[in-house]
Amino acid sequence: MKKAIPQIVIKLGILSLLNDISSEMIFPLLPLFLVSLPGGGPLVIGIIEGVAETTGTFLKLASGFWSDRIRRRTPFVIFGYALAGIARPLIALVSVWPMVLFLRFSDRVGKGLRGAPRDAMIADSTVQEHRGRAFGFQRMMDHTGAVIGPLIAMLLISSFGFSVKQVILCAIVPVFALLIILFTLREQPRPSKKETSSDTAPPLIISRDFRLLLAAVFVFTLGNSSDAFLILRLHDVGVSTTIIALLWALHHMMKIAGAWAGGRSADRFSAKSVYLFGIALYSLIYLGFGSISSSTALIVVFIVYGLSIGVIEPAEGAWVAELSTCERRSSAYGVYNAAKGFAFLPASAGFGLIWHEFGQFAAFLTGAILAFAAGGILLFVRRKE
Repeated sequence: MKKAIPQIVIKLGILSLLNDISSEMIFPLLPLFLVSLPGGGPLVIGIIEGVAETTGTFLKLASGFWSDRIRRRTPFVIFGYALAGIARPLIALVSVWPMVLFLRFSDRVGKGLRGAPRDAMIADSTVQEHRGRAFGFQRMMDHTGAVIGPLIAMLLISSFGFSVKQVILCAIVPVFALLIILFTLREQPRPSKKETSSDTAPPLIISRDFRLLLAAVFVFTLGNSSDAFLILRLHDVGVSTTIIALLWALHHMMKIAGAWAGGRSADRFSAKSVYLFGIALYSLIYLGFGSISSSTALIVVFIVYGLSIGVIEPAEGAWVAELSTCERRSSAYGVYNAAKGFAFLPASAGFGLIWHEFGQFAAFLTGAILAFAAGGILLFVRRKE
């Protein structure tokens, strides 16, 4: 029987681990760094995160189609990880928020280039009955890096007296190991253009069920703003910088548990049922973030929030693979992520604007309602046999 977790998926998981150690040394501190710069605040955070994430998601569309066209995945994965790894630590050297925007933009360009081809590599190298586990493993490694990164940041701040800028600069260290792993990637051979024709591939990426999935993703993402706002909310209720770094690690430990459970549940039951469960939990958590004022209770809600995201992610990956073919798979992941891209800029910028004009409760309530609506759309997506 074919291995549930092939070697190429293990290598991609290690890359995610190293990348997120670097990334998550920075991300929990970035909102605090931004508000220290001239003009920084919730609206600026929303604009930066919206532009950065939208850039990444649109590039997933382009790289997805391009990867299918040339029938190669590794060039996009190598360049994408390398660009992001080099750009992120340079944030420590800037003194105005537009430069943070530029570097976050560069970081997300790298993420956009690697995203769809990497997911297609995972799906291509894994049999259908093990895809939930494969995507769950990749997300577990990603979130393990997201646990280690904040712990390193907390250690550097609390035990060695590093400043926020110094911690951000230190995030370059894991990138060196990442670059070494990158150049050992060897993707699974794929049929040549003579052996298969994309003209005869079923247009699954525009089927009825895929369109419904895209619509649900769009609506859900409208309410799924940057996690920077969750960090800002914790800061507002009096949680210290050091504790926020620790909470970010615990939050990702819940994502690890959610990815493990979600991946196996998607294989055992269906990606659809697991996805719906994750969205329902997400709606309740956003309601809690908007209405709870106790710092202790909000900390608990924040940690459980990681479970909902962890459950959703492997179900997403497995479901897109289920609704696509090998010839169109990278394109399918690209289109899927483009749907997120169309929604993410108005999501984060709109969330920041609603918070600014009407308060945090209205912003979080809006996110909960949109997530609930997305779940309603998903009920009409049929499972492909």
